[in-house]
Amino acid sequence: MAVPADIADRDLVARHRQGDLDAFGEIYRRHAGRLYSLAYRMVGHAGDAEDLLQEIFLQAHRKLDSFKGQSALVTWLYRLGMNLCLDHLRSRANRMSQATASFDDEDGPATPTAPAGAVELTVSRLDLERAIAALPEGCRAAFLLHDVEGFEHREVAQMLGIAEGTSKSQVHKARLRLRVRLRAHVTETETRARS
Repeated sequence: MAVPADIADRDLVARHRQGDLDAFGEIYRRHAGRLYSLAYRMVGHAGDAEDLLQEIFLQAHRKLDSFKGQSALVTWLYRLGMNLCLDHLRSRANRMSQATASFDDEDGPATPTAPAGAVELTVSRLDLERAIAALPEGCRAAFLLHDVEGFEHREVAQMLGIAEGTSKSQVHKARLRLRVRLRAHVTETETRARS
């Protein structure tokens, strides 16, 4: 019978605290893939995501003794990772604000010109990744943690240091903005196809 992930993680943390050098390596192997994926989706560049992954685990190694176990280790790691990603994004805030300035004005609902099913059929993964990358960082972070990684709103709130209601609001706003952007893309694609 498999040991539940949170119990296995607690065991690894305890082993690490006792000086077991292999324990941290196992923590890395268990969580690096998902943390890299999160970093990549947050920053949109493989090299930056790799650098951030390395920084996440350097910070985790330094701070693991302060981990109290009040939340799951994965939640603690995601919060650490998300904070580093957000810091990284803030350091390039000027570039990001220019890239998302016009998109931030698109708060109203779009007039649907294609059936809802058409969006799913004509939007590529790359289009979706670009649309996610264009979200404001707060919406993107909450959306990725909740809708992509599958964390509950209370966990997202804990990771991002926000209220649970704020997490729900950010995810809702992200979904609306994605819907608007992807419908616009579908309309544009259909218009080009007819031309």
